[in-house]
Amino acid sequence: VHLVESGGGLVQPGGSLRLSCTASGFTFSTYQMSWYRQPAGKERELVASITSAGDNTNYAGSVKGRFTISRDNAKNTVYLQMNSLKPEDTAVYNCINEVPGYGPQAYTWWGQGTQVTVSS
Repeated sequence: VHLVESGGGLVQPGGSLRLSCTASGFTFSTYQMSWYRQPAGKERELVASITSAGDNTNYAGSVKGRFTISRDNAKNTVYLQMNSLKPEDTAVYNCINEVPGYGPQAYTWWGQGTQVTVSS
């Protein structure tokens, strides 16, 4: 499994970013995909998930209405559109293919992540 995240950067409050995660090494179209984030010194938290077919999504309450997760199974890529960014969104963002019955603590194939910094 290989996950490569990109699209992070420094943005002012209220700004937008679009993260991408390109996957390989597994059958992407059969897995639910999620974005997680980990602020410095804090635990990793779930941001958003999308089903394998892309027909259902879920969001953390703190990002609902601001972030949108999507996927392109033909490109083995999952996206996270982030709008109205706040300083508290600052974190390293990772995507992951979710394995039923397991949680993020059990995953060992995280990518390098992409840093998002929201600051004026």
